[in-house]
Amino acid sequence: MKSYFKRHFKHSLLALITMGASTNFALANDPFVEAAKQQVLAATAKQEKWDGPTSGPKLQQGKTVIFIASDMKNGGVLGVIDGMKEAVSTTGWKLDVLDGAGTVNNQLSALNQAIARKPDAIVIGGWNPNVAKIPLKKAVKNGIQLVAWHATPTPGSDEKYNIFYNVTSDSDEIARLSALQAVAKSDGKAKVVILTDSLYEIALRKATVMKEVIEQCKECEVLEFIDTPLADTSSRMPSLTFSLLQKYGDDFQYTLAINDLYFDFMAPSLRSANKGEMPYNISAGDGSVTAYQRIRNDDKQFATVPEPLNLHGWQLVDELNRAFANEKPSGYVTPVHLVIKENVAFDGGEKNLYDPKNGYKDAYKAIWGVK
Repeated sequence: MKSYFKRHFKHSLLALITMGASTNFALANDPFVEAAKQQVLAATAKQEKWDGPTSGPKLQQGKTVIFIASDMKNGGVLGVIDGMKEAVSTTGWKLDVLDGAGTVNNQLSALNQAIARKPDAIVIGGWNPNVAKIPLKKAVKNGIQLVAWHATPTPGSDEKYNIFYNVTSDSDEIARLSALQAVAKSDGKAKVVILTDSLYEIALRKATVMKEVIEQCKECEVLEFIDTPLADTSSRMPSLTFSLLQKYGDDFQYTLAINDLYFDFMAPSLRSANKGEMPYNISAGDGSVTAYQRIRNDDKQFATVPEPLNLHGWQLVDELNRAFANEKPSGYVTPVHLVIKENVAFDGGEKNLYDPKNGYKDAYKAIWGVK
């Protein structure tokens, strides 16, 4: 990953200068802060060249897939579903979606319902497979292929749960980049609140990495590490926001969250409190439509580290096709990327979603042999 940042640093710096970006990135005394600034600049570069697979099995015909979403209120999950629907429209497969509604009980119920329908494959869409070891074993015993998105923090196959491939960006790098943005923006003096949801392994891991990065910065400080459920953001975030404002006052400078959803319900409270620019809100995923709108409008969100959700939907279909053909997974992992106001126009477009113009759709269709 360091080589990626080095390779794109000059490109992104020139791009930001061309756009007239005000970086405020003066040389820092702390080498860690200077390195953070360079990595933040590198991560804003356009990603216009396809770096994923170019070969694989031809399309396996007539498959039925059920996607079990962690929570259909989650913008990241919805973006992946949209990508899968688009990809499946070219394959002729049947795709159904079940809503886990943000709770373990609902996710297990959806999984059992899916297994009973005997599809060719089930997609674990953003929830922890550790809560479903027994039914997942039953699914495999019944010949159902398992792939996942954001099921575990690490991309790749997971023998523990018999997952053929877990599609995700490198969650550690996403979290690290989010925290480095706070370090860089503050010139190494960020005072930070971190928000996570321990129900999800990947969320807790992201938050832990963000905390570790902030603690490496000599003059930065983690004010509070807060575990608050994503499923309860609408009811909890307004009162939590006012509580943080009252508790920390002007020291409440940065919020690092594992998902944009927290800021959907923090932003209105900040507006009603007549807060200025601070706190600078930075998300370690997923680059939702509302997050893009806030960043574009300077409206209570400074940055997000989005994942190419639509691309991930296409990749899930490709990994499934490889599984159906009894071939190995592609091993592809999308690189991390940072969206701020200066690059939101070319990274978001009309849909306000990060969708790299690198030709991934044509690449996958060429592999499958479809038009």
